[in-house]
Amino acid sequence: MIIIMERSATLSNRDRVIRLLEENGFETRIDVGQIFTAIQAFGDKTTVTPERVGALEGVKEVKIIREPFRLASRDYKNDDTVITFANGVKVGGKNKPVVMAGPCSVESRDGLMQVAEAVKDAGGEFLRGGAFKPRTSPYDFQGYEEKALEYLRQAAEKTGLLTVTEVMDACDLDMICDYVDVVQIGARNVQNFKLLKAAGKCNKPVLLKRGLSSTIREFLLAAEHILYHGNPNVILCERGIRSFDEQYTRNVMDIAAVPVVKKYSHLPIIIDPSHGTGQRYLVEPMAKAGLVVGAHGVMIEVHHDPENALSDGKQSLPIDMFKDVMARLADRQFV
Repeated sequence: MIIIMERSATLSNRDRVIRLLEENGFETRIDVGQIFTAIQAFGDKTTVTPERVGALEGVKEVKIIREPFRLASRDYKNDDTVITFANGVKVGGKNKPVVMAGPCSVESRDGLMQVAEAVKDAGGEFLRGGAFKPRTSPYDFQGYEEKALEYLRQAAEKTGLLTVTEVMDACDLDMICDYVDVVQIGARNVQNFKLLKAAGKCNKPVLLKRGLSSTIREFLLAAEHILYHGNPNVILCERGIRSFDEQYTRNVMDIAAVPVVKKYSHLPIIIDPSHGTGQRYLVEPMAKAGLVVGAHGVMIEVHHDPENALSDGKQSLPIDMFKDVMARLADRQFV
């Protein structure tokens, strides 16, 4: 951090700041200018917070010179994180972008099998489907829970696809990990710190979605919680942020977040144009846009009968449309 002293600060004020920092393991350097004196401090700011330094007499301003998401940052690890699965699929780095596709919620064994076979035939790598569904209204479909997890496992065994599903409560995490390959933390839980901590202790990769109103820094700090508690395998997902124009799009698809995250973090990032737009016709162009700017994959909602879907039918692609989209994205070499 850099501490800028007031013009009126005394030597005693300055020495008090330096003494506090050095007593807590910081290295300090003093830069005496014509108007202000600045103190450069290098150390662990968990021992002395910027707020504590800023409260000392004579301190004008404290500036942070490194990002707060240390483990997720390029400063900590410059090489891209690549997550490798048992079947050889890799997410991140220079590897081919992956496709995660499937219904918003797992509604039936037969319907899920139809979608799983279509995803496999079209070249997708992951089958996604919700077993536990966070819904705005308590009257909406909430998911079939463990029965849905069983259907996902059966579909995976038949097709060889990897599986992704959302966890809503830390108490369900162990059970979910027994069934799926990737645990998803949804937008509503991006600041559920107990859940992030639990995910950091699990042995499965975590797909972390951006919060409805999260800044990029808050998004990366949510990932930091998972990394801090021991799980290095985090996949970020840009899924759109809250919009004031819900007449045309469900959310604002922040395409710029992809190159920004790639600049500051080593973690892989994919995009979800289904939630990002809420409109079926926008999924393909936004998927292309995400791949153009360097996303490591896309997540697309696909349903065998969208008109009768129990959740998010409006943004889900019918199987035939999904196959057409995948054919046009076949090489996925947009970077």
